[in-house]
Amino acid sequence: MILSGKEIAESMYAELSQKYSALGREVKLGIVVVGENPVIESFVKIKVRSAERLGIKMVRIDLPDTSTTENVITTIQKLVNETDSVIAQLPMPKQVDTNAVLSSIPASHDVDALNPSISDDDRPVFAPVALAVVELLKRGGVDPKGKKAVVIGGGRLVGAPSAHLLKRLGASVSMVTLEQGSLDELKEADIGVLGAGNPGFIKPDMIKEGIALIDAGTSESAGKIRGDADPVCADKASVFTPVPGGVGPVAVAKIFENLLTLLQKR
Repeated sequence: MILSGKEIAESMYAELSQKYSALGREVKLGIVVVGENPVIESFVKIKVRSAERLGIKMVRIDLPDTSTTENVITTIQKLVNETDSVIAQLPMPKQVDTNAVLSSIPASHDVDALNPSISDDDRPVFAPVALAVVELLKRGGVDPKGKKAVVIGGGRLVGAPSAHLLKRLGASVSMVTLEQGSLDELKEADIGVLGAGNPGFIKPDMIKEGIALIDAGTSESAGKIRGDADPVCADKASVFTPVPGGVGPVAVAKIFENLLTLLQKR
């Protein structure tokens, strides 16, 4: 089963639109973009379009790629005071301390759930990509409880939050990174979550027959956005998400679910 993230996201937006309309007030989402990058810009445009369709005002501030950590934090603090939630668009330039920037976003405004100074158990919302992974498994008829899950990559956007959420849902989770684990674990996995950012490196002979393969790895190859899995893996998987059009659209929709949750909890 190849899942269409675009179709799933559309159904989510239909529900979200009604809920935001019922709030009876303007909602503002701040976003800080540092430097110019065509891949990052494509992701930002998707967020902006999604905000517009929900009647949410996106307050965007662009900073030069020479910005310091202090510049970025000052901008974020300004947006915290003026908006309902804030996104610090990643990645940041090398000279910017990403952890310090993310730590400057209070839990009440941390729609991406990335503040490293807050423990996963204390966050009011979960990371959008992790929520998208679980949503796609649900739509594919896969309950993580009791399943063996293997997460490829331990990054802050995909691997780490996905592993944490799958564990909370009762899965037995192994994480494979450059420092730990082996890709051979995929041959025994019921669920595979890919977040390495290595285009097409997971081949059919590396996965178990019937695996639910959720590809959240995105990178550019020959001018195209590609996932970590070779597309032919879909023939062996019981559930498969393409790149683009799989995890991405659902993860963006989850940002706006998180925003609504933060508003309600506040």
